[in-house]
Amino acid sequence: MSTPSVQVESRGAVALVTLNRPDSANTLNIEIAMDLLAAAMTCGRNPAVRAVVLTGAGRQFCLGGDLRAMASRGGAVDGYLRELTGYLHSAISHFVRMDAPVIAAVNGTAAGAGVGLVTMADLAVCGESSRFKLAYTGVGLTPDGGTSFLLPRTIGIKRTMELLLLDRALTSGEALEWGLVNSVVEDSQVLDEALRVAERLSAGPTQAFGRTKRLLAASIAGFESQMVLESETIASQAVTEQGAEGINAFLQKRKPDFSPGRVSVGRDSRQLLSSGTDET
Repeated sequence: MSTPSVQVESRGAVALVTLNRPDSANTLNIEIAMDLLAAAMTCGRNPAVRAVVLTGAGRQFCLGGDLRAMASRGGAVDGYLRELTGYLHSAISHFVRMDAPVIAAVNGTAAGAGVGLVTMADLAVCGESSRFKLAYTGVGLTPDGGTSFLLPRTIGIKRTMELLLLDRALTSGEALEWGLVNSVVEDSQVLDEALRVAERLSAGPTQAFGRTKRLLAASIAGFESQMVLESETIASQAVTEQGAEGINAFLQKRKPDFSPGRVSVGRDSRQLLSSGTDET
């Protein structure tokens, strides 16, 4: 029996949801997106679950989308991305609207849609060495995972544009200062601290928590429709010359060439190097 790409473990009234592709830095493909949706639905429907902790197995929280899986689809990558983001965005919607508070326990780096998973959480704890990087435009793609909606409302539009356009990483201290996370602890204490917070919340008025979450969601109406727009935009961008060049360059460990008038994107996306970490 294969190991599930998302594991759900009961810790009393707390559900520990773990992204479980450590060998691929927990990058998101269709399988893990489907499993994350199933985990979100399981947690949301189970009244015994009164708080949720979301973390990543291994050294990294989540390095975003699996670029190698995208590249393997060649010219059909747009359809692949519509399916992938469909499952991912539905999972995020379930986490946002469930009664149980959701705490992100960010081990290592969160990149691309991994940052979306941090921003959708009600609270977030990270380690001192954690880093946050959107990475989309660096590979010629556009935001997904709810980042274009939640991130400007969390850290502000100018700071969001700085991260998107300049493609720079945030340190844990900057993430705390900007309001992306609630606390920074020693790397070895990230999960323990998130579980401690979750256990405290699990003893509280879960129904009131849920109604409060939905009040806040209603105050920023349009989240789901924005994620639909994200899905369509990243899918259509992935099949452009710049999108293909960005993905190829990343997997080939070279600097992408986004100069105007490029005629070719180089090697076919199905003939990429087999080594390297895949992230969006």
